Amino acid sequence: MREQAMTETARQPATRFEVIVVGGGMVGAALAALLGQAGVSVALLDARPEPLAAEAVGTGRPALRVSALTPISQRLLEGLGAWPWMAARRVTPYRFMQVWDSEGSGEVNFSAEQAGMPVLGHIVENDVVLAALERRLAELPTVSVELGRRVTGLEETGAERSVLLEDGRRLTAPLVVAADGAQSPLREMAGIAVDARDTGHVAVVTTVRTQLGHGGVARQVFRDSGPLAFLPLTIDGDAHYCSIVWSTSPEEAKRLTALDAEALGQALEVAFEARLGTVKVVDRAVSVPLTQRHARDYVQPGFALVGDAAHSIHPLAGQGVNLGLMDVAVLAEELVTARRRGIDLGEPRMLARYARRRRGDNSAMLALMDGFRLLFGTRHPLVTLSRNLGLSGVDRLVPIKRLLMRQAIGERGRLPASCR
Repeated sequence: MREQAMTETARQPATRFEVIVVGGGMVGAALAALLGQAGVSVALLDARPEPLAAEAVGTGRPALRVSALTPISQRLLEGLGAWPWMAARRVTPYRFMQVWDSEGSGEVNFSAEQAGMPVLGHIVENDVVLAALERRLAELPTVSVELGRRVTGLEETGAERSVLLEDGRRLTAPLVVAADGAQSPLREMAGIAVDARDTGHVAVVTTVRTQLGHGGVARQVFRDSGPLAFLPLTIDGDAHYCSIVWSTSPEEAKRLTALDAEALGQALEVAFEARLGTVKVVDRAVSVPLTQRHARDYVQPGFALVGDAAHSIHPLAGQGVNLGLMDVAVLAEELVTARRRGIDLGEPRMLARYARRRRGDNSAMLALMDGFRLLFGTRHPLVTLSRNLGLSGVDRLVPIKRLLMRQAIGERGRLPASCR
């Protein structure tokens, strides 16, 4: 029976596109939109059964999953026509960042003014970003969005790639792009190895309302067990909400998520040194294991990885989705240029340029975050003293702070046209 089913699948005619994107999250949707705006025929596949209900997104209680979008990512979303809808729904700008060490007096403060920017970034619920991109995709005639489509196979068919769907259909294209997350099934199907390392941290995520307003400041304290971030949220004009990301040990995460709301709020207040007064937890607390991954190859002939499928990073600097959006901006730029020149979209040398442009930046950011994690994860008194002196020293050196901020907002190397 299985052989008969495989034969029947093979007999079915394939539907052809120029690019197939597997994974309809923020990164995959952004890539499909960038290519669709350029007139490229794209199939965007995702296993979830239906699109987000846009009318309900960005209303009421905020979603647990948020991202700190840099001004560079904002430019990309503006160019896609997604940002105005997002801004009308719910985005929270932050103009200041405050970072300190709980084991001493070291502290550094950043401001948008010092960086020469109107804002350092925006805290945005992931659903708001995705709903805006889905609305844009619906307007692009060359993009076919197929939800409820699980990919069961990846094959090479001559000079092209094919994906096999659970319903027996076959789609072909010169290029297949995996945007299907950190544990990417498609990456595994392609046989691309990954260097993975457990960070020893689990992220506890929830939403709180604080006694004092956040003032448009993103705050993070480095504790011996891991960093704790209070990311500003403004809900219906109320600037007393924050999204919490507390990276800590698995044992501590288990304890924290088992607490009732009142006890968890008290624990957060103490850990955050009451910098925003009393803390009231307004949503459930969930935990997310943190594993750092980096694919050994980003591309094969007719195949590419983007976003978390290529790299996943510790959330302490909020760079994950921004790195993924930069991946798709660079890949789209290379693809549109190749198409204009009549070059096959799965051509290895063109894809290698994408990999070269992105791998170095991603590797540097992964190494930097790992270094921060190790530096602030030790309780050795000499290391503690050194890092406190370092934080305080950086805080007094405005040119150094300006350089760090330009790096943090994504202005690194040659930016693709869609992000300038």
